Amino acid sequence: MLPQGVKKTITDNPKKLANLIDLVNLPSTLREFVGQSRISRLGCFKHVWSYIKTNNLQDPNNKNVVNCDKNLRSILMGKPQVELVELPVLIKLHFPKEPK
Repeated sequence: MLPQGVKKTITDNPKKLANLIDLVNLPSTLREFVGQSRISRLGCFKHVWSYIKTNNLQDPNNKNVVNCDKNLRSILMGKPQVELVELPVLIKLHFPKEPK
C-alpha cells in the first residue's frame, strides 16, 4: 500500500512516476558502474545504494554522509564525500531530460 502523498503525486502527475521507472540508455561512465546498458533512474539509485551498503561507504560517525571510493567518484562528479540527500540529484544528472 502506497503512502497518501505518493498516491496523490501519481494521480496528479503520472509523468513523474514514469520518469523514475522508464528505461533509458546510460552514458558510458554509469553503464560501466551499473553493468547494464539500460536501466531506470530508480533502478540506478537502488544499485548505487546497494553498492554503498555492500562496500560500507557510509561515514561511521555520520550516517548521512557517504565516503566515495574511486568507482563511486566516477559517477558522482568526482566528489570525495556526498550527503545522502545529494545522491538522487547527482544520479539524475546522468539521465537525459525529456523533450517537451
